[in-house]
Amino acid sequence: MSVKSDRANTSGTERRAFPVQLEVRAKPGASNVSVIEGYASVTESPFDMWDWLGPYSEVVRTGAFGKTLAENPQVQLLLNHGGLAMAYTKAGSLRLSEDTSGLHMEADVNTTRSDVGDMLSALDDGSVDEMSFAFRVTRQQWSPDYDQRDILEVDLHRGDVSVVNFGANPATSVGAMRAADFDRLDEADAKALYERLQRRFQPARPEPRTLSLYQAQAALLDL
Repeated sequence: MSVKSDRANTSGTERRAFPVQLEVRAKPGASNVSVIEGYASVTESPFDMWDWLGPYSEVVRTGAFGKTLAENPQVQLLLNHGGLAMAYTKAGSLRLSEDTSGLHMEADVNTTRSDVGDMLSALDDGSVDEMSFAFRVTRQQWSPDYDQRDILEVDLHRGDVSVVNFGANPATSVGAMRAADFDRLDEADAKALYERLQRRFQPARPEPRTLSLYQAQAALLDL
């Protein structure tokens, strides 16, 4: 049977989204380049999460980014966690730092690119107001009842910071169960989940056919 302590065994890449206010400005002395500045993550601000065991609280603690930033991680700025990179730490066009508010980002983007132009337009008219970042947890601490997770240290290497139109809701971003999570369920819990998935993905039943008198007679005669 699954117990809340199983939460401490999660691993792999995770994503979190936060509402943000991104500032866009022209870069002095550089034509066709704009600078985007804002926060990809906030610290010391608990938010609600949800997994296969129900709700819990999560908070990224101040200092969680210190070690990974000191190691010069390779991180890219993306749109909705996909597509071509718009900025890159390795190229110097994406700059990350941590302060008392969270993970600060500053990116130089090429405004001659159509995807960049679309993103900047969406930011300008307020259609987009969230950022998300991809990371791996390297150090964490759970409360004794496993109802609060403190993220103490993360690894950003080969992850991304993304401008997103709708970020992965923190309440559901870890709701997608991995195979390892499924294996830890007891038989009753696994069966209940399996039945729920069957109901969700079973094909719709075809609408009953209305036969004409001729068709009904033909069917009876196996014509």
